[in-house]
Amino acid sequence: MEFETIIGLEIHVELSTDSKMFCSCSAGFGGDPNTKTCPVCLGHPGSLPVPNRRAVGDTILLALALDCDITPSSIFHRKNYFYPDMPKNFQISQYDIPLSTGGSLDVDMGEYKRTVGITRVHLEEDTGKSIHVGESGRIHGAEYSLEDFNRAGIPLAEVVTEPDLRTPDEARAFMQLLRSTVLYLGISDCKMEEGSLRCDANISVAVDGSMGTKVEIKNMNSFRAMYRALTYEEERQRLAIQEGKTVVQETRHWDDVAGTTSPLRSKEEAFDYRYFPEPDLVPLEPDGEWVKALRDLLPELPYARVRRFASEYGLSREIAETLTSCRALADYFEEAAGAGQDPVAVARWIAGDLAALMNDAEVPIGRCPVGTGHLAELVELINSGAISGKMAKDVLKEAFESGKAPRRIVEEKGLSQIADESELEKLVDEVIEENLEAAGDLRDGKDQALKFLMGQVMKKTRGKANPGTASDIIRKKLAL
Repeated sequence: MEFETIIGLEIHVELSTDSKMFCSCSAGFGGDPNTKTCPVCLGHPGSLPVPNRRAVGDTILLALALDCDITPSSIFHRKNYFYPDMPKNFQISQYDIPLSTGGSLDVDMGEYKRTVGITRVHLEEDTGKSIHVGESGRIHGAEYSLEDFNRAGIPLAEVVTEPDLRTPDEARAFMQLLRSTVLYLGISDCKMEEGSLRCDANISVAVDGSMGTKVEIKNMNSFRAMYRALTYEEERQRLAIQEGKTVVQETRHWDDVAGTTSPLRSKEEAFDYRYFPEPDLVPLEPDGEWVKALRDLLPELPYARVRRFASEYGLSREIAETLTSCRALADYFEEAAGAGQDPVAVARWIAGDLAALMNDAEVPIGRCPVGTGHLAELVELINSGAISGKMAKDVLKEAFESGKAPRRIVEEKGLSQIADESELEKLVDEVIEENLEAAGDLRDGKDQALKFLMGQVMKKTRGKANPGTASDIIRKKLAL
């Protein structure tokens, strides 16, 4: 059998507006249950929704970033279904005339590029939050459930892709790129742990070119969970087909602890929701000048910045992607590289040791105590031979903890490398005299002896000897 995995994603981006989609209640995360509600978001009779202009603008901005066409006149629909976290028993969403359609996003997979079509980017309101009390933490087997409607009515931009993804790796890479794009736009904090970025995946396995049966997976709250869930489901469907079993169209729940998916409910079709136009809202007709002004706000987006960093600074794709994953981090790099030091070296220190220090201290780049000028100064000290790479790690750590300039730390601690050849020659002579056997081994071609002799030089100089210069002197003294 020849299998082909087909994946499409439905991503919900919680917009960082001050108020909810159709009322003035706070859209802030958290708070005591049911304290951020009003008759509108609770669906009380006689209450009327009013669209949030900021939410509309942010969704248009995202659609433009994904190269979508903005619909001249779109409408809201009522999506009808009954669930405890739905105070109105319907959700205001968009159906056949969404805010935008027909975009794409290119995902660089290294050896190839995957162009993922964007079916639509539209607006809707979020639901409330159900808390199922019981051992499973799910509605099945719960002793009882509690409902918090603080989240109900928060604006969501929904991104629906075409079924263009072919592997779990591609799906994960797409989500990471989309998250970076949203963060660059500044329209959401994209905190998956708080539910402000959520993704459902539709996956099917086609056999010998025939159509597969689509299964939807929910409850994937991290990139790792998405990858694991899709990998598991891909294998589950392939095994079922090989064993002659029927793959059922359904919605399945991802259990991150067990590492498996399980049936949640039969998969709904559009007609199950009985969509009809929202009678309390007029069509959305964005003014052309407003759309143009929003387009002018678009920054250089991550995928474009990756390509520029590679061509302009000579960075590898991996490091360029790391630096551009966060707009502030990319800005930090460009400012540090602008100080005239080797941009590749600057990038490696940011993506490596500095990133590790920030992660350990849980400090974002915007509050990094090592300024761009200080980082450039550190690279200059290494390139000039004033300190070694090993010394630089210690200097960077102290600069991070104290905020002091690297040059000042080097001067205060007397960390400058010994690069003077005459001084190093004396030390090398002493080391050779004290270790004649190792010197003989090196003359006989045993390269391990060089490491030993270098270690002795470093011991005498407390790590301050310039490694390259000292190594050259040892070889010269032993006529190698």
